[in-house]
Amino acid sequence: MLLDALSSEHKPYMGIIAFVILPAFLLAGLAVILYGIIREHRRETRGLHRDHALPKIDLNDPKHRRAAIIFSVGTVLLLLFSAFGSFKAYEYTDSDQFCGMVCHSVMTPEYTAYQNSPHARVGCVKCHIGSGADWYVRSKISGAYQIYSVIFNKYPRPIPTPIKNLRPASETCEQCHWPKAFYSRMEKVKNYYLSDEENSKMSLTLSINIGGGNEESGVTAGIHWHMNIANEVTYIATDGERQIIPWVKTKSLNGKETVYRSTAIKLPKEQMKEENMRRMDCIDCHNRPSHIYNPPASSVNNLIAASDIDPQLPYAKSISVQALEAGYTKKEIALDSIRTIIQDFYNVNYPDIATGKKIQIEKAVQEVQKIYTRNYFPEMNVSWHKFPNNIGHLYSPGCFRCHDGKHVSSDGKVIPKDCNICHTILSEQFENGKPELSLTGVKYRHPVDVGNSWENNLCSDCHSQ
Repeated sequence: MLLDALSSEHKPYMGIIAFVILPAFLLAGLAVILYGIIREHRRETRGLHRDHALPKIDLNDPKHRRAAIIFSVGTVLLLLFSAFGSFKAYEYTDSDQFCGMVCHSVMTPEYTAYQNSPHARVGCVKCHIGSGADWYVRSKISGAYQIYSVIFNKYPRPIPTPIKNLRPASETCEQCHWPKAFYSRMEKVKNYYLSDEENSKMSLTLSINIGGGNEESGVTAGIHWHMNIANEVTYIATDGERQIIPWVKTKSLNGKETVYRSTAIKLPKEQMKEENMRRMDCIDCHNRPSHIYNPPASSVNNLIAASDIDPQLPYAKSISVQALEAGYTKKEIALDSIRTIIQDFYNVNYPDIATGKKIQIEKAVQEVQKIYTRNYFPEMNVSWHKFPNNIGHLYSPGCFRCHDGKHVSSDGKVIPKDCNICHTILSEQFENGKPELSLTGVKYRHPVDVGNSWENNLCSDCHSQ
């Protein structure tokens, strides 16, 4: 309790020591005392008496005096060492290494992704437990079953998400990310490379409508309209991953409620229950804030843009993605196969380039292998396919789970599919072409001629394959 009181900041695992481990010893000692009293009473009822009920200590006797000194000093040292050891044990159980490496085979994917995430310096327990005793107790109850699952090899592969008993984002995320202070807009440049021989480049400059809760900071409309400041959004998902959402209810600050039902997906009556309704918070869109498994196309795009993969290598984008997505049973096999696939491709199809750009090809091989080690874990059946990221809509439905133009209210209102709600395309430029610029937004042109299908279908229908 002193350690907890003198700590400069609250540590979630401090309760394990102060309120579980140490009291457990105290209660165990009291139980021994109670057992001794009962046992002694039974002996007396059977006529068995001790000569002395208590030990005699005579400090005038040198033997007794030495024994008392040794016992007293030993007890003090034991208490000091126990306190120090308990504190060090607490520090370790509060560490990211404990969370990510103790159950090595199980948590390696999540721990690796976490180390390469924007939250790599935010401790695991800050988000998964937070402060306070109630969620600490819940996490320990959940952790007990997890230990059982690991010991007896009962855990699923991959570990399913979302976590059903995760603490509300308002009590974790919003301790740092304060919705009231979100700013209005931000500019973002996205570089894409096609899977053709020239790795043709396309660039988009977007004005992202962030929105917020403070009119003095800028426009409040935009992506964060969903924040639970002026609006409350509740939904029902029919699948465990919360990707299929046929029912949505919004509630404004004045209490007006509007219910939207999907015309494409029917909600079974048995699922129309209050316990199936979830109030939307940060995690419903930012569902992979730390444990991010990036799609290969996205990762390769970034490496080509940074020239870590030479854009002059023919079909660099295509062969890199192909090597990553071949499907492997073990990491070692994958890394060897990636090298073989890329090198053989250039040796067979471009022998002159294979000889003249040997260094660039080797660099590309190493970078693609790094992508694999960060995003694919065949032993746990983990890849980006298993964990859709709800930010955006390119590789998974994301925004279009609700904003598909098919959720209609009883009075005819529709949850819009208009992309300009979230962002405005300020410019679009193709390889060797002139940029199209407009502050009011340019009409998006798909880099590959697919007719009008990109307007009628979800991006993820093609890009998630």
